[in-house]
Amino acid sequence: MTPIPRLAPPLALLTTLLLTTSTPAHADDTTPSDPPGTEPTATAPVKVDPTDPDLKLPEGGTLAEPKVLDIKSVVEDQSGDERREDTNADVTFALQAEVLFGKDSAKLGSDARARIATIAEEIKKQNATRIRVFGFTDDLGSSAHGDVLSKRRANAVQAVLDQDLNDPDVTFEVRGYGEQYPIADNSTEAGRKKNRRVEVSFPRTGENGQ
Repeated sequence: MTPIPRLAPPLALLTTLLLTTSTPAHADDTTPSDPPGTEPTATAPVKVDPTDPDLKLPEGGTLAEPKVLDIKSVVEDQSGDERREDTNADVTFALQAEVLFGKDSAKLGSDARARIATIAEEIKKQNATRIRVFGFTDDLGSSAHGDVLSKRRANAVQAVLDQDLNDPDVTFEVRGYGEQYPIADNSTEAGRKKNRRVEVSFPRTGENGQ
């Protein structure tokens, strides 16, 4: 049986096959569009008429008293052993336990009194008479032990402050919060070190607090 020869595809079809199968892929090098929400709008800004009577206070009306926003400033020394936090209302010093006490101890070390004396000078400068001394620990050990240790450490700092200030008008609030109110992650030693601290805070009532 004589085989039937195949016919060559029409030229147009061959051209189409070549265009669709042999064209290599390429990256789109056109300029990307702006992200959604950043396109410039064509709408002109709304004009405000300053003479509009609806923008004026009604007769007899008054503006609310101006309010000063509470601004917080935090300064920490390079070693991280001491931190000072200032707001419009209060000053807070946080001293890490390692610079004040030995391990698991409430006995003040040799450098502790100098650091506490610096805080006492700031208290005098602010003419503050209500002082809060709060102790804190990390979450290692029992919660009950942390409560007792943090209170003993707060008492030790308060006793030195009382001597330095030597002012019968000054009153103290002393508390031991143990592992409550951590300021860092207790899962790392660096975080636990920050949490083991004594904080001394007082109102800003001196010239710097006006």
